[in-house]
Amino acid sequence: VLLAVYVAYLGLGAAVLQALERPAEVQLAQRLLREHLELLANHSCLQGPVLQRLIEGIIQSYKSGVTLQGNTTSLGRWDYSGSFFFSISAITTIGYGNLSPSTAVGRIFCIVFALFGIPLNLVLLNEIGQLMLLGVQRCALRLEEVFHWQNKASFLVKICALVTGLLLFLLLPPVLFSDKEGWSYEEGFYYSFITLSTIGFGDYVIGMNPDRTYPSWYKNVISLWILFGMAWLALVIKFCINILE
Repeated sequence: VLLAVYVAYLGLGAAVLQALERPAEVQLAQRLLREHLELLANHSCLQGPVLQRLIEGIIQSYKSGVTLQGNTTSLGRWDYSGSFFFSISAITTIGYGNLSPSTAVGRIFCIVFALFGIPLNLVLLNEIGQLMLLGVQRCALRLEEVFHWQNKASFLVKICALVTGLLLFLLLPPVLFSDKEGWSYEEGFYYSFITLSTIGFGDYVIGMNPDRTYPSWYKNVISLWILFGMAWLALVIKFCINILE
């Protein structure tokens, strides 16, 4: 029965996503094809295969973090802060997919790094989660002693912890992303949840816009936000699992 519910839930999600996203995909594909044909028609000196190779090269370069800016190129995804943020996304298993090692040695190192880093990350997240849970329990116990509440204290503290976590990790960060990335609040909220839940689609990633200048503290603060936000969301998901079970 559980397997049937699981498959039915996936089927429902697929049907809804197809209905919502398929028309936009078709429209985008048609526009891309139309612009491609117009470019070839208006510039007869261009040849189809040559243009296709150029497009593929631009796409591959963009995935590697290299973009064209006039007669120069923009670098920076593999500087120290960018590499540090990639390390975070690797061992937390977020894996945005917008950046990956391109050398054989880099890929081998990434495998070894993740092999030991993922367990280390899980141990640390578990410890942070236990400390958060311990803090909630101590606050509830303190309220029981002061106000002589029993069940109410535990419920009240859990609600406060949930609301505080929502503010710190999901509701307030989109305001920062709107300022630094130029995203809408909805896009920032979407990025926050996709990141902290380790889904990591990679359609939105911080610090990757070559037209913007980011402060030096930005990625470091976001790395801490990811670490503590994942621990908090793991507790929320664990609570949801207990309800489902």
